[in-house]
Amino acid sequence: MAVIDRESETALDATQDRYGRTVHHDAATAARARRTQAALATYAIHLAEHGQQLLTAARSGLDHLPPAPHTEAWCDLLDALAASHTEITRVLNQPAAPGSAEQRKQHAAVWPHLAFWADYGSIAADLADQHHQPGPELSAEDKRRWTDLARAARRQGGLEPIESWYAADGRLITLAYLVQDDTSIVIALAGDLDAVAGWEVIGHYDDELAAGRALPRAVPPGVLRPDAPSRFNRPEPTPERPVQELLQDVVEARTAGEVSEALLTAAQPGYDAGPLVRLERLLDTAARFSYALETVRGQQIGARLAALGRQLAFLTQEVHDAAENLGATVGVLPPHRTPAPPRTRPRPAVSTTPPTPPARSTATTRRA
Repeated sequence: MAVIDRESETALDATQDRYGRTVHHDAATAARARRTQAALATYAIHLAEHGQQLLTAARSGLDHLPPAPHTEAWCDLLDALAASHTEITRVLNQPAAPGSAEQRKQHAAVWPHLAFWADYGSIAADLADQHHQPGPELSAEDKRRWTDLARAARRQGGLEPIESWYAADGRLITLAYLVQDDTSIVIALAGDLDAVAGWEVIGHYDDELAAGRALPRAVPPGVLRPDAPSRFNRPEPTPERPVQELLQDVVEARTAGEVSEALLTAAQPGYDAGPLVRLERLLDTAARFSYALETVRGQQIGARLAALGRQLAFLTQEVHDAAENLGATVGVLPPHRTPAPPRTRPRPAVSTTPPTPPARSTATTRRA
């Protein structure tokens, strides 16, 4: 689906102007029709016959998980995937005539279901894989000893995290290298690694592959916004002036009003917000993501990003005010700042004889 989406985005880009607005609507409609048809064909090959089996295995895996606040939401998600699977297979079994108005209506109705499976079908696959039986953890005494080693290495910069995930019991598990005397050991820790206390080493392994076989499987990670639009069904982007274009406007400007207009565009709020305002939104959203990690380091970085967002908001207002002040000067550049003529080399006349190349040295001359 990611490959189909990339090809579709490339085709849709060709239907837009340089600000991202669709100007060739018939071509855009045709590109979306090809995207839906390709997604249906892919679904028919890989999931039409096996989707129900996957959902059954996912429900079985979910039944074996310990109770948690998110298991009910996963159950609802599996029900929604089952409903989408039914709609997709109905279209596959009863396709409309190619190119007809009925096919266009059919494609418009089935595409959200295809996008839903592309976004969240992996959750069903993850839940179906929860039958893995992890290996035994360290004894209580070994846990204390290895945890003391890991804490000492952490203080000395000798603990290098590799990856982290949540297990079915709600524990945050982190895989890391414990570096000692120029050697490294793969260890697994349970808990928030950046907390002062509350985490411990639960195992050590020869390599990452052995750790993966011994540790609990990862459960599906969460999302920042549960009601966010699908990445395969994003709304059309709002028009935007690129910073590079604004910069060129300033370079080519002759009056203060032109530069003022470029700066005001950069700091413009609202629907067609400028790049400064969009960057502020990016920082705020990244801060919310960092807070949502619910770890000590996540809270620290979230506060840092939020502070940067506030600073940028102040800077944006300063840019806006400076732009208005610049425009009020009604200034123009003085005439002594004349443009330089282009640096071009004169072309030889047509009748000009090319210069004689230098004579090549002979072996006798070189020996002399």
